[in-house]
Amino acid sequence: MTQITATYIDHMGSDISTVNAARVSFGKKSEWDEEPRTKEVRDGKMYCSDFPPPNTLKERDTKLINYLAKHKHISPFGHAFASFHVKAPIFVARQLVKHKFLRWNEISRRYVDDEPEFYQPDVWRGRSDDKKQGSSDVVVDLGSIGLDGLNPPHESGWESSLLESVNGGDIHTLGNYEALIKAGVAPEQARMVLPQSTMTEWYWSGSLDAFADMCRLRCASDTQYETRLVADDISKKMAELFPVSWSALMVCRS
Repeated sequence: MTQITATYIDHMGSDISTVNAARVSFGKKSEWDEEPRTKEVRDGKMYCSDFPPPNTLKERDTKLINYLAKHKHISPFGHAFASFHVKAPIFVARQLVKHKFLRWNEISRRYVDDEPEFYQPDVWRGRSDDKKQGSSDVVVDLGSIGLDGLNPPHESGWESSLLESVNGGDIHTLGNYEALIKAGVAPEQARMVLPQSTMTEWYWSGSLDAFADMCRLRCASDTQYETRLVADDISKKMAELFPVSWSALMVCRS
């Protein structure tokens, strides 16, 4: 089964980048907290122990980050960046590309003509009753539905189920695409027969605040499941890279 993934590539900066981008207004600069938690005098000498873990912010700097996010002083969060390699179907990509201030470079089937992959969901969700878009928790069993979408498959087996028809459609589409390429048709035209379930991939890079804007929307429980898979992967990694800043931004609401 083809998976939807967002793979970490690289990053620049840290929580201290946010702090110092804010403190530079006053000509100040912070450092990581390296003060020992335990100090004691033995034989006239000071002994220190219980040092904080690496890359731990001082308490005042944690408070500063939370203050910045709460009061929507967002510019200091724009000085740390991350990059991801995302692989998802076209219909997911076209939803996510709408988010502003995130750099996007996508594979192009004007130049690439290798065999396409198609996304097939684990389950087919029912339509939501209370809104024009979205889905419900109802699972639609396409294997028990005939090609007309109403009746069960013919008992003799000569009429395939709707699920078999959908899955077979991918095979048929792939055959058409490969036939066009073999016939000498340019990839930029041959690609027009490929469906929205075709997998695509792109590099996605941006600042803390830009990714937070995307994840606050796309990680919500009422967003489309497939786009949420991408956002959840990104959010999890951003929380590892920038724990204090990411927590503050994800609580903040525009």
